[in-house]
Amino acid sequence: MRKITAGRDILGDFAPEFAHVNDDILFGEIWAREKELSPRDRSLITVTSLVTNGITDSSLKSHMTMAKENGISKEEMAEILTHLAFYAGWPKVWAAFYIAKEVYEKEAE
Repeated sequence: MRKITAGRDILGDFAPEFAHVNDDILFGEIWAREKELSPRDRSLITVTSLVTNGITDSSLKSHMTMAKENGISKEEMAEILTHLAFYAGWPKVWAAFYIAKEVYEKEAE
């Protein structure tokens, strides 16, 4: 898995402890526990959680990009979102589809 530095890049000067926890603990330690859950499974869980909570900002886009890198295909993402529509809510999934389409269409270019 690629090293995540978003915390330090964006908040390092303003909130260095938060940046440390984000980059080193969450993405450094938790995501690295591949024996417990694969990166692919963690991506599926994270995208699902974000969509369910209505988080359709840059964090969802980043996690969908990571999901793609972790092996979740365009077809699988479409199926995940379609399934979620019935549990998370139609408007949340519509918003997520816009992001997924952008992330997965980059693949075709």
